[in-house]
Amino acid sequence: MSSHGLRIAFFGASLVSAWWNGAAMYYRGLLRALHARGHRITFYEPALPERQRHRDLPVAPDFATVVMYSAEGTQGLERCLEDARSADVVVKASGVGIFDEWLNARVLELKSGTTQVVYWDLDAPVTLERMAANPEDPFLALVPGYDRVFTQGGGDAVVLAYRDFGARECIPVYSAVDPDAHHPVGPEPRFDCDLVFMDDRLPDLERRVESYFMRAADLLPDKRFLLGGDGWGARSRPANMGYLGPVPLREHNAVRVSARSVLDVSRDGMARFGFSPAPRLLEAAAAGACLITDAWEGIELFLEPGRECLVAQDGLEVAEAVLCLTDEGVRQLGEAARRRVLAEHTYAHRALLVEQALGHVPGPGAMRASVA
Repeated sequence: MSSHGLRIAFFGASLVSAWWNGAAMYYRGLLRALHARGHRITFYEPALPERQRHRDLPVAPDFATVVMYSAEGTQGLERCLEDARSADVVVKASGVGIFDEWLNARVLELKSGTTQVVYWDLDAPVTLERMAANPEDPFLALVPGYDRVFTQGGGDAVVLAYRDFGARECIPVYSAVDPDAHHPVGPEPRFDCDLVFMDDRLPDLERRVESYFMRAADLLPDKRFLLGGDGWGARSRPANMGYLGPVPLREHNAVRVSARSVLDVSRDGMARFGFSPAPRLLEAAAAGACLITDAWEGIELFLEPGRECLVAQDGLEVAEAVLCLTDEGVRQLGEAARRRVLAEHTYAHRALLVEQALGHVPGPGAMRASVA
């Protein structure tokens, strides 16, 4: 394949808005890193009104061209598909939020001798369990048609399951960090607490948040807990738990460094399959936060338990960790976690993996963005 940068056409949920869009930082970090290596990215996203009202990135970011299409009918999307026909790589991400099934099939029509078509599954455990439960799932027949499947996580279990469903190739491209966006900052008194948890209220997350976070707060009435994220406002909470509401991305670093410790809780499917770190886990590590995470298989691939994070099996163990943390322990865990993610888990590392998977041989100009 040519040493010149690739033209990548990416159909995803939203690049410019993180509102109810957990993939936003993953998209941004990875596409920014690919752009830095000389690739040209066009990101096609539906012009959903609520997302546009909550936009937190300019429509013209410096690392990608953003093309909006109407959510009313497929006429605008047809024009985007025609524009994408000349790309070297066409990506259809999961969870676009509108016309997903239709688009899953239509992008396959763009395959040619010069255009690869990739399915990028940001929620592989859910996709795989859905297909396993329904032999009539329309995506089943499409899987073998893609040149390859990228997943945000899942490890060998996801790779083998996708292969069983006929995928030619399945490659996990794990969440990572953008060091320019996630880093230590000065603490802010309004975010001071013993433990903070930040994520939107989702059905397959809420039960585990109750078990790990709410339960720990109940067990430690003298400690201060903070909850951040959309959708929790009407949810009853322990008296010692404050609610931040939706936290703007620009304040995430401050929240994480101001809290004595930060909790990460995996969604149900991610916990079952393992090897699926959420972006927020590694982002908190890059900020130098003292991390407590729920237990899931593969955590040591990203952070070493006991040295770079603490791992809890339930809310009782979360409470024990909060009680036992010393000032020195908080500092050491945070510093070690930051060193690990900067050395192994940045989006520059992931961009190299994507290039290799696509069979791209970078030219000399890409060396400016290579990983040290």
